[in-house]
Order: sequence, then structure tokens, then C-alpha cells
Amino acid sequence: AFGLAALCGSAVAQTSAARMVSSCFLLPSHEVIVGTPLDGVLETVSADRGDLVKAGQVIARMNIGLEQAQVQTQEARAEFGERKARRNEDLYQKRVISDHELDEIKTETNLAKLELEERRQQLKLRTIVSPINGVIVDKYRARGDLVKQEKIFKIATIDPLNVELVVNSRMFGQFKQGQVREVSIPMLSKKVSGKVTSLDRVIDPASGTFRVRLSVPNPGSQIPSGLQCEANFN
Repeated sequence: AFGLAALCGSAVAQTSAARMVSSCFLLPSHEVIVGTPLDGVLETVSADRGDLVKAGQVIARMNIGLEQAQVQTQEARAEFGERKARRNEDLYQKRVISDHELDEIKTETNLAKLELEERRQQLKLRTIVSPINGVIVDKYRARGDLVKQEKIFKIATIDPLNVELVVNSRMFGQFKQGQVREVSIPMLSKKVSGKVTSLDRVIDPASGTFRVRLSVPNPGSQIPSGLQCEANFN
């Protein structure tokens, strides 16, 4: 649970009785693996590693010839069913057909419409869209690849960024949800502020530390994820 402390090395250093420094990293606030639940060939791949994408943006498409033909066939069946139902409604009003026969015709029409919607949803699954605003971290497949329910992209949200602090137990009780804290980014020679979004309720007895997470706004995704940061507590 406290692997981040090992990653940071000496995560918490006490420099004086009144001042402590906590090493930290700027991390994506959300990561997703995007793939497809269907088998097929990738017809187009319109995003690459490092690209910024928006939620709902099309980033790849699979071959759709067969599924498109199935939708068109089912559309024709549904339209025919509606025409048939209207004609038989007139016959029912004239008492030419029974209640049972009319109900059977209407049921067949409704089933055709439901099957059409099912075909449309299957066709929709062959268009791969980004579920979040973020950046393409990895691209696992390329145009022309045969995929079988596999991952295609890894996408990370870096606006906002998360700051994972590993804090000395002496600071326990000094953090609250929504509290604003400042961290510095040595590589960029700048400081940023973030709100506390979560904090541990249990102290790790081995290291004498607990974790605090800050959410740092990153408009325009100008700050890259993965940079080391520092938080000074006076």
C-alpha cells in the first residue's frame, strides 16, 4: 500500500523541528484502457501517442461492411412491418381479421424494430471513441491489425493532475478535505496549488507515514505527468 514511499526514496525528510519536506510525484487523475468487445480488423486509427483527445472523439474504427449491411436489411424489414401493421389495422376496423391476428402482426413489427436497434448498437461498437478528456499514453494496435477483444489505447487525464504526498505521521490531523496546499516543481521552477481530495485514516507503522492526495488544476495540459515535486510544511 505504501509502495509510493519506496519510489520516492526518502519520502519524508525532517529538516528541523518546525519544517518538513515531503517528496511527491505529479500523476494522472484518471487512466483508462480503451478497446473493443468485438473481433475484426482496424480500418482506421486516427490518434497516436501524445495526442490530446476529447470525450466522445472517434479515435479508431473497425471494418463495418457486414454490420452495415445487416442494419440496412433490418431497416427494410422494420419498415415493411410498419406498413403491414397499418394495412391490417384497417382490416381489423372492418372486422376482416381477429384481435389475435392483429396482435400477432403488431408483435412481429415490434420485434423487427428491437432487432434493428440491436443491429445499430452492434454497428456502434465498431466505432471506438475516447471516454474521457485526456492524452494518449500508449497505442497498442495499428491500422490493418486483426483485433480480438483487445486493448487498443491507454488514455490518461492530466487536467487535473493528482499529487500523491507521503507525509510524516507528526502531520496527522493537519489536513482536511478541500484544504488548499502548495507544492513546488523543481524542474519547472514553479509552484502550484491543489485541493486535498483524499487522505489516509491509518498511519503505516513501518514508515511512520500516511498519504494525502491533492488535485492540481492543469489547464491546457501544460504540466506533464510524472514530474517530481516537493511540499514544504512549516
